[in-house]
Amino acid sequence: MKKHLLTLFFLSGTLLLTNFSYSQKADRFAYAVTDAQQQGANWSYLRKIDLQTGAYSDVLLNGTDASLLAYDASTRKQFEKPLNDARFGSSINAAFATGVAALAYDKRNDRLYYTPMFIDQLRYIDLKTMKVFYVTDKAFTGKPQKSSDQGNIVTRMVIASDGYGYAMTNDATQLIRFSTGKKLEITDLGTIVDDQENKNISIHNSCSSFGGDIIADDEGNLYVFSARNYVFKINTETKVATHLGVISGLPTEFTVNGAAINAANKIIVGSATSAKSFYTIDHKSLVATPYLIEGTIWQTSDLANGNLLATANRPASKTVELISSIPIDDNNKISVFPNPVTNNQFAVQFNDVETGQYTIQVTDVTGRNISQQVVNLGSIKQIQSIKLDNTTAKGFYLVKVIDQLKKIVFSKKVLVQ
Repeated sequence: MKKHLLTLFFLSGTLLLTNFSYSQKADRFAYAVTDAQQQGANWSYLRKIDLQTGAYSDVLLNGTDASLLAYDASTRKQFEKPLNDARFGSSINAAFATGVAALAYDKRNDRLYYTPMFIDQLRYIDLKTMKVFYVTDKAFTGKPQKSSDQGNIVTRMVIASDGYGYAMTNDATQLIRFSTGKKLEITDLGTIVDDQENKNISIHNSCSSFGGDIIADDEGNLYVFSARNYVFKINTETKVATHLGVISGLPTEFTVNGAAINAANKIIVGSATSAKSFYTIDHKSLVATPYLIEGTIWQTSDLANGNLLATANRPASKTVELISSIPIDDNNKISVFPNPVTNNQFAVQFNDVETGQYTIQVTDVTGRNISQQVVNLGSIKQIQSIKLDNTTAKGFYLVKVIDQLKKIVFSKKVLVQ
């Protein structure tokens, strides 16, 4: 399976979703990354697709042209001479050098953010002028050397409902947030954690969860559609990934690499391995239905528009229990996950606990306080992320939840690895 994934990772794309209640303002198009040829796999050409007719535009940007000097995102001045790189030479000047599989449309500023697959750099296109800007003073993932399994390559990117851009590596060990305003900031939010209900299906698994695309809804969640057609929902606060299922109804050779939402809040997906058809995906059932469009279908590594998936008025879904649920009574009201703790971070889940102010305290085996955080519980179901200092030694610690009356209502021993 891995030998096929090596290709699929290059074919990953971005999903895009629309709020039906704002259909008059919804984007009726998406930007697409294609090859110069209909069935090629050189993901370096920017086009636009009409989501109503399915018609692709001519090439808007030839991302292989290394003769065009880009602009510095911090100074907004054009580079005076071509850039040079020890590995890629002068080809690093090309806007889409090494190919692009992660694209996000910033509707507010009319920009397309992206990152080349093998160059650790955030870039964006000012669509008003078609000038390309490179962020040269800040690393994107901080890992310029890409691993042989392609785990640390960024293939998923989207602008979420909070206005921030989010990108994720193939192996989900880095969820990266970046600002889209005048002052650009890049923050590594850390590793995504698997929900315990995922069982053996992990967001980190290369055979199921690499590549594909990431989109956002109107409630602050992210959704990952992998190249293998697995779907995960991610809470950006807790960084917990819940496996929602596998898309059904797609042809065997079809890999979801790009998607967009039309004005009717329908998810339209395309593939980098098939130029036969588009499909619509029902976000509740994950059932695919053929979407008949006119015009030539280009194999596409990514799609991006400014639409969010409208989910705010949907029926409440089943609440998923999380990893290492340790009850304070028979109702499993509070739990800690993951346990053992990895990357010095874990989460505390409150389930049907009385609202109010609580204190989460972490102590070592001698009783010394390592971490303390006050939580204002505003709903009966809430998850609080806890980040320990990077200098915290490996070993056993005690996690305690204390209510407003200074009563310990929960305690659990955890292992920090």
